[in-house]
Amino acid sequence: MRKAIILTGARQGRKRPARPKSSIWKKSRHDRKASLRGFAVALPPPPGQGKRGEGRYLGYLLRQAQAAARLTLERALDEFGVTVPQFVVLTMLKAYPGLSGADLARVALLTPQTVGVIIRNLERDRAIRKTPHPVHGRMLQWTLTPRGLKLLEKCHRHALALERRLSAGLSGPAEANVRRWLAKIAADLQQ
Repeated sequence: MRKAIILTGARQGRKRPARPKSSIWKKSRHDRKASLRGFAVALPPPPGQGKRGEGRYLGYLLRQAQAAARLTLERALDEFGVTVPQFVVLTMLKAYPGLSGADLARVALLTPQTVGVIIRNLERDRAIRKTPHPVHGRMLQWTLTPRGLKLLEKCHRHALALERRLSAGLSGPAEANVRRWLAKIAADLQQ
């Protein structure tokens, strides 16, 4: 038997609507499972199989591979409290010191708003510092601090382990072809 719920204020006296009597959810958990046994449930195949496999769309396969690689890196970098976008920003600042926030957004493939948040967090953690641009006084340049460089080196070890996993089983020429192909896609689709 259900009890009515009495609420105070504007909803006073109103009852929570009851589920229909024919609802499967009134049954016990065991009975629900038994009732659902006759229904076919299509579960997606694991990555690399079925419509998620080699014979499907290249764009989807690239996205699937990128998502798996990013998740693996996220889990590894979590040890240091660093996100993948933060790692990318630190990496770009090591490669190209003195970038502005807008330049960082372009090379890190992130939105300016995201880079703004990342910069604030990395600056708060004393991993990067700002200096005014020598010519354009209002433009800020960002560089790694010694602390940021140490953090990047720790993260980089995990990224290199992922790189080794990604290239496992590829010969030198095959890996060079994959790298060339991926770089070409990025360059061609930017236009």
